[in-house]
Amino acid sequence: MKTVRSNDGTSIAFSRSGSGPALILVAGALCYRGFGPTPSIGKLLATRFSVIDYDRRGRGQSSDTAPYALEREIEDINTLIQEAGGSAYLAGLSSGAALALESAARLKGVKKVAMYEAPFFFDDARPPRPNNYVAQMAALISADRRSDALKLFMTTVGTPAIAVQVMRITPIWPKLKRVAHTLPYDLSILADTRAGGPLSRERWESAQIPALTAVGGKSPAWWQKAMKELSEVLPNGRHVTLPGQTHMVKASVLAPVLTEFFAN
Repeated sequence: MKTVRSNDGTSIAFSRSGSGPALILVAGALCYRGFGPTPSIGKLLATRFSVIDYDRRGRGQSSDTAPYALEREIEDINTLIQEAGGSAYLAGLSSGAALALESAARLKGVKKVAMYEAPFFFDDARPPRPNNYVAQMAALISADRRSDALKLFMTTVGTPAIAVQVMRITPIWPKLKRVAHTLPYDLSILADTRAGGPLSRERWESAQIPALTAVGGKSPAWWQKAMKELSEVLPNGRHVTLPGQTHMVKASVLAPVLTEFFAN
């Protein structure tokens, strides 16, 4: 493990493996190097790239600095890009895909960006999040009711209630509770992209680099539509559907797609 110091003094922990062009993996909500899909994906990508897998602020072995702002997370990624030599590819999953896209629109060092299932809701294919969702989440975290915050998050994204109850008695739950305070961070990043409004061409107009949107063939229809339409509003977007995959994408399926996109 190595660390770099971001602009506001936050220590960002990361691991680097492989050799070749730098590729930074951006994890989604509740995930970090010790929990989530990026380690297995990174292991496969390391045959062609110098892969940087990092703990987003407030998670794993990275520190945190209040107050939170999306701009601080973008600065974290920029710090990693500078550590990598000044340029890098970005690959984000779920809400990490939204963060990767926002970074690609603002940072000159991003050469290409790939996104797997950014949770964008923009029409009636799926109801938008409740108007008081962000406020509820902030209140629960402020009161240190982390289990309740996790339950609210999971039920809102569609996890069956019985599955949440089972998870609460497994070793996974304590790991999730340790990073539950970062849930408002991801909600802040997604902001109006989960509010039910149309996607905006102007919002990411500055992201002129090649951009890949990917979705699982077994994921809900609204997700497939969202990723397809996101590719169409991006200046240089392309889209791919991974047959048989869901939001819990297999590393062995996603890694070759990322390799082909970044290597060509």
